[in-house]
Amino acid sequence: MRDNPDYAMDPGRLKQLVRDNPWATLVSHTSAGLVASHYPVLVDETRQELSLLTHLGRPDEEILEIGRGELLVIVQGPHGYISPSWYGTVSAAPAVPTWNFTVAHLSGVPEVLGAEENLAVLAALVDHMEDRVDRPRRLFADPVDASYARRISGGTLGIRLTPTRIVTKAKLSQDKPPEVVERVVAALDRPGPYASPALAADMRRVHAEVTGG
Repeated sequence: MRDNPDYAMDPGRLKQLVRDNPWATLVSHTSAGLVASHYPVLVDETRQELSLLTHLGRPDEEILEIGRGELLVIVQGPHGYISPSWYGTVSAAPAVPTWNFTVAHLSGVPEVLGAEENLAVLAALVDHMEDRVDRPRRLFADPVDASYARRISGGTLGIRLTPTRIVTKAKLSQDKPPEVVERVVAALDRPGPYASPALAADMRRVHAEVTGG
C-alpha cells in the first residue's frame, strides 16, 4: 500500500483501530512463498509505543516461519462502496465511484512469548471480547475453564509485534465538500445494498476533526 500522508492516522487513532477491529491478517514471506494466516490481535496496553499481541495455533508458527524474518499484520476497519449517485448535482465536475476504507499495515520481526505470558495474552484477549457481552465468561473465572485453558494453551504460540514500519490510510471522502460528505453519510446510514453505519460513523468522526466540529 502506498503511503499517503493526507490520509494517515495518528498513533492514538491507530491504536483505537486495532481495539475496535481485532481480527487481523498476518502475512509472511517464507521460503515457500507468501503465506497468510488470520488471528485476533490486541494492543499491548503496558507499552507507550504501539505493540500488538496475538497467538498462533500450532503449527502456524512453522508455516509462517516465525523468527526468521518480518511479519506483516494488516488491520482493517469499516469499508464500503461509495456511489457517485449520492453526491448530488453540486457542480458540473465529473464523478466516479470509489471505495472508502480504513486500514493499517504493520511490519516488524515478532518476539516469541514464554508460556505464562502467552497464557496471560489469551486471558486478555478473552477479556477484551467478553467485555461486550451481557454475562462475560472469563478465562480464569471458573476452575474447570482455567484448567482446560492451561492444558490447551500448549497448542498455541504467543507473539508480540512492535512494528518498525507503519503505513496507515483512512480514506473517507476528505477530498469532498461538506455537503457531499453529508449526503454520502446519509446514504450509508439508510437501508440499502451498500448500507454501512460503521463506515458512516468513521466518516463523521474524521470530518469533525477536519472541520473542528
